Amino acid sequence: MGLTDNLLSGAQVVLASLAFLVFLWFAFRHADWRRLRRDQSLQHTFLGAAVVLGFLWQLRAGISPGLSVHLFGMTAITLMMGWGLAAFAGLLALVLVVITGREPAHLFAVNGLITVMVPALVSHGIMMWERRRDFRNFFAYIFFCGFFGAGIAVAVAGCTMVAILWLDGAYSWGHLVHEYLRYLPLILLPEGFINGVVVTGLMVFHPDRLLTLDQRRYREH
Repeated sequence: MGLTDNLLSGAQVVLASLAFLVFLWFAFRHADWRRLRRDQSLQHTFLGAAVVLGFLWQLRAGISPGLSVHLFGMTAITLMMGWGLAAFAGLLALVLVVITGREPAHLFAVNGLITVMVPALVSHGIMMWERRRDFRNFFAYIFFCGFFGAGIAVAVAGCTMVAILWLDGAYSWGHLVHEYLRYLPLILLPEGFINGVVVTGLMVFHPDRLLTLDQRRYREH
């Protein structure tokens, strides 16, 4: 969903960048840097996630500039590391995308807001909702946090991008509906499936890699 040159006004870029900086500050405060420093497996997960996302975000399709679609993968990363570290892994991946020339450097904050911060926060919110509901069946974590969480996260991110483009007058509402919004449900299915499969595989074979998974709650059941 990367935004490209000449789509947004300077004022819109500044506002989106300020929102990005606010979320970045909270992500920095929320990230478990101490655990990252001492846990070598978490370091491998962090760097591996950045590389995988950086490659994944190279693969995109679209017609009009800024309305391209691609898989996000942020939900699985958020469930693996928590939203703070996931945000920084996503931003590192975004740096790789900028280096390869797929997105402009001066729109890094705007793309970071849409592609990284919004889906990470939504995924975190759904995970917290599942935790507060205190489900005792581990399938609740897989389906709510993995499958459905990924779809909802991408839907919110896509709608955020559409709102930014529409409010700034980059595209008319009809154009956004015709070339993006009507295809958005088709994006949610593969996004939910891929993230859900990754979460399921980790929960079965490497549950210790899912830092947001409270294994004791499901064992009691």
